Amino acid sequence: MDFPLSAPLAAPLAAPLAAPLILLVVAAIAAARPGRRPGLVPRLAEGAALAALALAGLGVLRLVLAGPATFAAPGSALVAFRLDAISATMALLVAFVGWIVVRYSRTYLDGEAREGRFHALMLATLAAVLLLVQAGSLAVLAAGFVAVGLGLRQLLLFYAERPEARRAAAKFTLVWGAGDLAVILAALLLWAAYGTADIMALGAAAATGLPLAAQAAVALLVLAAALKTASFPLHGWLTEVMEAPTPVSAMLHAGIVNAGGFLLIRLADAVQASPGAMAALVMTGGFTALFGAVVMLTQPAVKTALAWSTVAQMGFMLLQCGLGLWALALLHIVAHSLYKAHAFLASGGAVQAVASVHRPGPVAVPGLGAVANAFLMALALYATVATGFTLLAGEKSAQALALGAILVFGVAYLVAQGLADAAPAALTKRTALASAGAAIAYFAFHHLAEALWGGQVPATPAAGPLEWALIVLALVSFALVAVAQALFPLWAHHPAAAGLRVHLANGLYLNAVLDRLIGGFKAARHP
Repeated sequence: MDFPLSAPLAAPLAAPLAAPLILLVVAAIAAARPGRRPGLVPRLAEGAALAALALAGLGVLRLVLAGPATFAAPGSALVAFRLDAISATMALLVAFVGWIVVRYSRTYLDGEAREGRFHALMLATLAAVLLLVQAGSLAVLAAGFVAVGLGLRQLLLFYAERPEARRAAAKFTLVWGAGDLAVILAALLLWAAYGTADIMALGAAAATGLPLAAQAAVALLVLAAALKTASFPLHGWLTEVMEAPTPVSAMLHAGIVNAGGFLLIRLADAVQASPGAMAALVMTGGFTALFGAVVMLTQPAVKTALAWSTVAQMGFMLLQCGLGLWALALLHIVAHSLYKAHAFLASGGAVQAVASVHRPGPVAVPGLGAVANAFLMALALYATVATGFTLLAGEKSAQALALGAILVFGVAYLVAQGLADAAPAALTKRTALASAGAAIAYFAFHHLAEALWGGQVPATPAAGPLEWALIVLALVSFALVAVAQALFPLWAHHPAAAGLRVHLANGLYLNAVLDRLIGGFKAARHP
């Protein structure tokens, strides 16, 4: 329920616009000094990012003290911003990751020929993302997506002299632009169906049913989310952005790629009203997650492995949305953003750490028996924990229980290493504890997510025949891939699997097909 705004708060849009405006002002200062070592610009950029983080924190405080609210421009409902648990969380997350990235950029870009220009582009893009996650109307939401795409394209072209950078930017522009078009068309259809552009009003209206125009809009929203989260088969743009500076990769993988998931969560009432849309999300997201996880195992470079990890994680997030686990999907966005920002910014140190180890490879290679025992042990531990939490906190949905089982499949890989013949007893103990800890953490975080965001998203629907079929399909698929991952040291280096590994390392050449279709190879050869 919204709390009424007092006149001083309702008139200006200062609350949600303050952080983006500060970032844009400093971006303009940086743009005026685009060259090498532009004086105080790097410090000003970090200060602006830190100010945006402080303002995001104040937004959380205002939410706690006064409740959710919509800030609309006087005389126009098209320009509106929303403050609630979802937008406050995303604004705080984006501002925090943005501050870390901008701070890192001060050292990383020091002495670059276009150092000032980089800070200007980074701050402007960060401002666009903050506007997007605080959107209270369809118009602001669509404009935010377009602005983010324009800013990121310029960042991807920071080293425009590199053919690979131009190819990645061209591919990103094509896919992201198609997603923007889908969002704009969906917004027009929703406005035509319900006569309002207010996101909260649309959610309430969609709960009463979806007319034909709204059904088409939901289909476009799913398409847009799939494009913007680098879903199969148009995932190639996300795996080719390494030609941009590392801070750009961190910002993209930790923040911007989550925009598709945010779109679905923000309009969850309309999306969940369409069983077809939910099924499409489960199948698209599930397959993308499996595909990305398998390809990631074959990547020789740390950054490309992280990129394929993002593809898999975004697919898994779409799967969560399709199962109706909206609060868990938002938790996934938060956790993945923090992890992936750290992973990219620390990737250089990770390479050095691995190089310093004189015994590369797994501690112990599990056999078939160890893998079978590991899965049985992990599932038994999960069943025990699930029963305990259900008795203490009430019944859980079938979707939530299935998702927990999928996560435990991943932990079973660790348990398999601990049960291998060559594994020391200490490793066996640690991996067993890791399995139990993962199961407990899943249910604990599930309760935390529901407490934080459950009131802002629709409840998980009861599982019908379609939902049960999708749940069983997902469980079987993820179980098979988890077994393949656990046995990876056995089959990956077998002569019979050499060809398959090469094909997987190249992503089954789907990216090359897209390059040929859009003339990417030609664009890479000629500036």
